Amino acid sequence: MIAEIFPDWYDVEGRKVFRPDSRRRSGFRPTFPVGRFISQPLRHPCSDLIDLRRFLARCKYVSDKEQFGEKDYWQPPEKFEESMKGDCDDFALWSWRQLLEMKYPSRFVVGSAGRYGDGHAWVTFEKDGKHFLLESLSWPIGLRLPRLSILRYKPRFSVAWDGEKVSYYEHREKKFSGSLRQVVPLVGEWLFLWARFWSRFVWLLGEGLVLRLIRSKPR
Repeated sequence: MIAEIFPDWYDVEGRKVFRPDSRRRSGFRPTFPVGRFISQPLRHPCSDLIDLRRFLARCKYVSDKEQFGEKDYWQPPEKFEESMKGDCDDFALWSWRQLLEMKYPSRFVVGSAGRYGDGHAWVTFEKDGKHFLLESLSWPIGLRLPRLSILRYKPRFSVAWDGEKVSYYEHREKKFSGSLRQVVPLVGEWLFLWARFWSRFVWLLGEGLVLRLIRSKPR
């Protein structure tokens, strides 16, 4: 769910701009003023990232068309807590609010990301001088994502809240320029984390089948 960002491969800071929702075809289309997403109290404050992931594990991915009958609808975080379902921007907006409550400098980001395609949303935050990406939809994989997965993410716009004002940023796409010395250990990390995920998935699947057989066995 969380991966460290390499600034050489991902434009973390961006450049400050005026509201991107005032542009045509920006892809940044909040349903409400951005202040609405950060002003209302939450009923389920998270103490840490493990707690955040635990809540997301109880939520269901549902398209805006199915849930609201609209092509794109940004659900306020406190409403997401009630419904416990939504699409990528709903998951990300709620996660952003939680990170702000935990006092992490963080941003809500829209752009494109690998299999998620265009119009995807995620969160970035800073901790101990390092930048991290939080993919709310990847909670089943675990708390940690391989750092190589960052290459899939192409931020376009982001929004930040410093406690007093909202700021918007436009990001440029960076080209991958890693050396073989950098890439080899990252590939090893990627293989290890995915192998661990699939082995655990197969084990849980097998455990579930065994339990079903035990329960269905005639007495």
